[in-house]
Amino acid sequence: MTHRTRIKICGLTRAQDVAAAVAAGADALGFVFYERSPRHVTAQQAAGLIAQLPPFVTPVGLFVNASTAQVAAVLAQAPLAMLQFHGDETPQQCADIAAAVRLPYMQAVRIGASLPPADLVKCEIVCRSLSPFFSGLLLDTLADGYGGSGKVFDWSLSPEELASRVVLSGGLNAANATDAVRRVRPFAVDVSSGVESARGIKDSDKIRAFVDAVRAASVD
Repeated sequence: MTHRTRIKICGLTRAQDVAAAVAAGADALGFVFYERSPRHVTAQQAAGLIAQLPPFVTPVGLFVNASTAQVAAVLAQAPLAMLQFHGDETPQQCADIAAAVRLPYMQAVRIGASLPPADLVKCEIVCRSLSPFFSGLLLDTLADGYGGSGKVFDWSLSPEELASRVVLSGGLNAANATDAVRRVRPFAVDVSSGVESARGIKDSDKIRAFVDAVRAASVD
């Protein structure tokens, strides 16, 4: 049976970009609550964008080294369905925040050349043991800052045994998405800078091209 790779478009800041992502067939949309990011939105802004979403399109909140109180304050205004921890949080910190707000979450792992694939397997085992709210790892590229670098990591470092549960990120775009999905076979992919005309500004043509590229691999 063919697996349909799910698609998350991250770093949305404008209503027209939300509409374009939904129209293209995105499964999830990411909203960044990290103030140093050029894609940052406030809880109030996110609430307005999330109000546009039809059923079964998942709003995901991206947090970087946030406290439980900060996450809860966002949730008081923005009805997120999932959390994404993208900073230096430990697995225990992620589990504790998720338990406090009672939402499922992903934990990002930034992949460098020296990270053994076996360590990713161990990391997932630890995360899953700590919390029933843990959904999976998101694999991003090790770079300065927290996400949105546009840089690709070595996909061979993604363990095959995690493929059916992992979210692949880091430097994806329409030109490399088909190859990435064919090689890694992730459950989902996550793109931000690869579908932008400028930081925080999405391009509807790039979004459609990216979705088409992922779908091309999904029907192999």
